[in-house]
Amino acid sequence: MNKRLLVPILLTLSIIFLISCQPKPRTPEELLSRIAFVDSIKPIANDTLFKSTYVVWFRMPLDHNNPNSPTFPLKAYYSHKDFNKPMVVVIDGYTMYTSAANELTRILDANQLTIEHRFFDQSRPKDSIPWSFLNVRQAAADQHQIIEAFKTFYKGKWASTGISKSGQATIFHRRYYPNDVDISVPYVAPLNFSSEDPRVYDFLSKVGTDDCRKKILDFQIQLFEKKKEIFPMFEELAKKKDWHFKMGLDRAYDLSVLEYSFAFWQWGTSCETIPLKDSPAQILFLHWKMVNPFTFFNEEDIENTRPFFYQAMTEIGMYGYNVKPFSKYLKDTANINFSFAMPEGHNKVKYNYETMKDIDSWIKTSGNNMLYIYGQNDAWSSTAVDPGNKTNAVKMYNPGGSHGSRINSFPNEMQDSIYTVLEKWLDVDLSSKKHKPCGGCSKAAQKLYQIL
Repeated sequence: MNKRLLVPILLTLSIIFLISCQPKPRTPEELLSRIAFVDSIKPIANDTLFKSTYVVWFRMPLDHNNPNSPTFPLKAYYSHKDFNKPMVVVIDGYTMYTSAANELTRILDANQLTIEHRFFDQSRPKDSIPWSFLNVRQAAADQHQIIEAFKTFYKGKWASTGISKSGQATIFHRRYYPNDVDISVPYVAPLNFSSEDPRVYDFLSKVGTDDCRKKILDFQIQLFEKKKEIFPMFEELAKKKDWHFKMGLDRAYDLSVLEYSFAFWQWGTSCETIPLKDSPAQILFLHWKMVNPFTFFNEEDIENTRPFFYQAMTEIGMYGYNVKPFSKYLKDTANINFSFAMPEGHNKVKYNYETMKDIDSWIKTSGNNMLYIYGQNDAWSSTAVDPGNKTNAVKMYNPGGSHGSRINSFPNEMQDSIYTVLEKWLDVDLSSKKHKPCGGCSKAAQKLYQIL
């Protein structure tokens, strides 16, 4: 057996053996006391869906393939409802921002574990980040170790979920540990194949209507044409907000213009809100600020999400900026990528193409019980997963939807179809959630029921 796989397997078996010898815990606190790698717990205010919620700090190995590895603290939220209820694992791709019940948790009336991603916020070594250990395999092993520790106590169905990069992390974890959960529901999760995936450019050239895309391009050109008038407003706002751009204000302005089209579609902006060509500079600036907050290039924000950019440029992929339509205003002769956001000294780290190829292959051949949720017009849908036809995976597009697409934002009929998928895979009754029986469904919805 591969030694890389042997260490985490032996650790997991040891934990299961030790836990199985003890009587069933009566409280969440008793459960947590039995997990050897829990460092500390703290009860916090809980969502009303749960009986109790805790901040839990785990002691995790930097390298799951090394039994003598140094460790680092990893944060999670553990929310308990009932030992006999299902468990939903929210696999975060960033810093955790809430312990509230996830949409899937509410649908299933479940317990919830939310696991922060390694090396975000305080879930990292104290002194510095050892970047070579920031990869999808190591992160998946973090999640697996925690899930295995809890599975002994929660015997019901298990589901994993996440949104955006957290959706990506949900897919990656499932690829390496397919039996950890019964189903996975990744939301708006891209599967990028390079650090500058060209499919994004193709998507942006076709999404929406010809008229809307022309208005977007015209607006961006106006921002360049009227830069002398608008730049002072940009500069004043940066000063007021205490933003700092390591790249310089001028470069941040230009990149923010280029970012506009992606942000426009990502967040579902209405074409009707785009100012007319002859609009005053102030109006152009206000709309630009509304669609594309400039903090994306603020050094503090980049630093807080540096682990994301490292992953994007080395393994999980990203988009770039097509400079050709704006060659009149830019000195760049090649498309711009996000290498500028890499950690110092790591600019020349090469992109690993094999990881996402492997993930894609697994999705197409073995990715069963995967329910993919996307927004039709979301710019990240440009690199949406293609599950193929060899698994029972289901991919749903919210008509006209953005990156904010959730199950409850789908048309009622499509929500009912999603509930039917969950019912079949989890052996649960969600009839109370549905809007109408299938007898009233359209032919398209009835066809989906027949497939299932």
